[in-house]
Amino acid sequence: MDRAWRQWGTTFLPICLALAFSLTAVGSSHWYEGTRKVAKPLCRDHPGELPCIHFTRDSRRDNGSQAVQYIWETGDDKFIQRRFHVGLWQSCEESLSSTGEECRSFQSIIPAEEQGVLWLSVGAEVLNILLMLTSAILLGSRMSYRSAGVDWFKVDASVAILMVLAGLLGMVAHMMYTTIFQITVNLGPEDWRPQTWGYGWSYCLAWGSFALCMAVSVMAMSRYTAARLEFTEKQRIQKGSQHSQHNFPEPKPSERAREREAAPSLEGHALMSLSEYLPPGAPVKVSMC
Repeated sequence: MDRAWRQWGTTFLPICLALAFSLTAVGSSHWYEGTRKVAKPLCRDHPGELPCIHFTRDSRRDNGSQAVQYIWETGDDKFIQRRFHVGLWQSCEESLSSTGEECRSFQSIIPAEEQGVLWLSVGAEVLNILLMLTSAILLGSRMSYRSAGVDWFKVDASVAILMVLAGLLGMVAHMMYTTIFQITVNLGPEDWRPQTWGYGWSYCLAWGSFALCMAVSVMAMSRYTAARLEFTEKQRIQKGSQHSQHNFPEPKPSERAREREAAPSLEGHALMSLSEYLPPGAPVKVSMC
């Protein structure tokens, strides 16, 4: 029983971990992270900071309707790098006016012809999660209800098939989303295109879930194969013992009668052989078993 629980734990825990990785990756927006070059905002007067210098065409006018600001930076000094991160659902970048983030839907950024591919990717991710959840339920029921009337070998085989399908679906979904992101980087709106970008922690979690799915599938299939071979070997040994018992020849009635008739003569012969080595008149006690 301890061995069964150990095998169950080595399969059930990776399934739960892969499911948690996939759920976290789908719900987060850190698949890709990078920076985007934007122009520096105009100088604004804020309390506690150095005041801005405003020049006007007519010094007699105090209103700031014709105020002009001069930017002395040239080249890359006129720009700043804004960090951004993007996921399946939205794209967020740091705000220049506040400490928070500005987010917008990722679907509104990608080109119109890639909308269908994005929804295919999302659908594959959801189906991947459902397959892993089904595998966890089947494996949990295998250990909770160990009934002799249920073929649990088929449950292990089903878990192996479901997990390999979940891993393949996840791989296809990740690759489709990667393609969509790269197309959006080249053909997306000008006010969104990043200058530098790289993979985020959500992307790593998604591929970690894929690796766990493949590992669980291999473990479940190997356990199914070993248990199936052991069960087949036990059945073969049991049938062989039953066959040898049925094929053992029983003595015929005539042979049994002949053995009973021969038994007294053998007893008498044994007594005659024994009396040759005893002195005359010596008592003899013979017990027959």
